[in-house]
Amino acid sequence: MAAKWIETLVGSLDQKKQYKQHMARMEALPEPHRTAAQALQRYFMYQGGIVDGNTLVTMLGDFVDLWERAAADGTPVRAIVGDDPVEFAETFVRAYSGRQWIDKERARLRTAIDAAAGDTSGEKDA
Repeated sequence: MAAKWIETLVGSLDQKKQYKQHMARMEALPEPHRTAAQALQRYFMYQGGIVDGNTLVTMLGDFVDLWERAAADGTPVRAIVGDDPVEFAETFVRAYSGRQWIDKERARLRTAIDAAAGDTSGEKDA
């Protein structure tokens, strides 16, 4: 009973557990893979803006899987991320199409402009 109440307030405890497991796996990566993965994960948290817990946990699990395989195979960091790590990061995040924080603001902007333009039918001016 208490677990349901807590999950209502703070979100899925199972997702938090999975997130912590993925982060522990990332921490266990050998260098230089660990440093690269941690830097990219930090960027994901700022750039990605994913607010759906399931999507975030899935993305992070796939991300750690990628780095674990690369480390096991001896794949160099640059062979994974290429010459532009920002492009790699943004392409990786785009592959996970969960809701993002900006979606709410986009809807709010559209509604505000429609109201300001007197458009109550939802149709756009030609």
